[in-house]
Amino acid sequence: MAAAGERHAAGRGEGAGAPAAAGPPGAGGLGFYEALPVETQFARLADPAVYHPLPADWTIGLADIERSTDAIAEGRYKAVNTVAAAVIAAVANRLPGHDFPFVFAGDGASFALPPAAAALGREALAAVAGWAREAFGFRLRIAAVTVAEIRRRGHDVAVARFAASRDVAYAMFSGGGLAFAETRMKAGEFTLEAADPETARPDLAGLSCRFSPIAARHGVILSLIALPAAGADPERFAALAAEILGLAAAEVPDAGRPVPSEGPPQHWPTRGLAIEARAAAARTGRPLWRSFLSVALRSFLAHLTFVSRLKVGDFEPVRYRSELVRNTDFRKFDDGLRMTLDCTPEVADRLEARLAAAEREGIAHAGLHRQDAALLTCFVPAASRSDHVHFVDGAMGGYAAAAATAFAKRR
Repeated sequence: MAAAGERHAAGRGEGAGAPAAAGPPGAGGLGFYEALPVETQFARLADPAVYHPLPADWTIGLADIERSTDAIAEGRYKAVNTVAAAVIAAVANRLPGHDFPFVFAGDGASFALPPAAAALGREALAAVAGWAREAFGFRLRIAAVTVAEIRRRGHDVAVARFAASRDVAYAMFSGGGLAFAETRMKAGEFTLEAADPETARPDLAGLSCRFSPIAARHGVILSLIALPAAGADPERFAALAAEILGLAAAEVPDAGRPVPSEGPPQHWPTRGLAIEARAAAARTGRPLWRSFLSVALRSFLAHLTFVSRLKVGDFEPVRYRSELVRNTDFRKFDDGLRMTLDCTPEVADRLEARLAAAEREGIAHAGLHRQDAALLTCFVPAASRSDHVHFVDGAMGGYAAAAATAFAKRR
């Protein structure tokens, strides 16, 4: 990631400094994405007009954990979310100081890179897949396909940037191309092979999961996915998305953001200690026990810092927590609308009823999953900076469960 004052791989919002003057090999061509305008009103992202077609020679990278719902049913949701976020971290750590478009999907992730960085992206995917198998026994499906090939098959990939805060911007996708590529990946097309973890290890520096699950404050954590129905009018789907967003914004404090204003709860030892130790050991291949001791010590010192609320060097725990709340990625467009909301059961019922009506009208296919807590997975290359990113998912099924329902209706 970038040094202080430079932009990071998730993207920065308004007020960000200029990107690094020179980047690593493979960073060429990212200027297209870095130069895109940054939207500050999430509701505008329901309008297809704010999206910009990706260049045809860019490559889409995809990853998805096979049988993730089984892993979640076994209580391994932290590990599932960590492996999905690892895909993003592995690419970001190869492109310090530069923005690239990506999306976190709970049990997988997607990203887009220009030709000069395409090989780098494939290497990162292969390394994460090998590590996921070694560390957790997960089979991570991985694939790569050019935008030109997606368009040749009748779909498109367009991107926009949304400023979650003044420090962080996330990519949003439209056009159906990502959903098409994921479907074909699961059918065996465009696939890549996992790397041997003894010879290719991902750099997962900054990837952590130290916060405790966040209990619902209003009654339910709702994971919601709405996808355009086949042949649906894009304008009708955009209007539906705007309506759903409006309902959440009008009836739930802070638009349903699951992370409370004071930040998520934190205890020590953390429930994700062993998972973070595996991420820390990914690049070096050192014995797990050594990584476990190192992570345990660092997380304990961090816990003391948060409890004392005292500034340590350049790190200010109070500032960090307020930035964390603003920087969370709890809603997104990824060829459809995805949200993790803290809402009342009555609001969840109204959202479900409206989406059921939209299904009958042929506008959308939807999946909703209710649970009583949310989960954070964090990518923090440097805690003293403000551009740390935090991925939110439901703690007991989340996007994976909602997506299983939505995609089943699409078949």
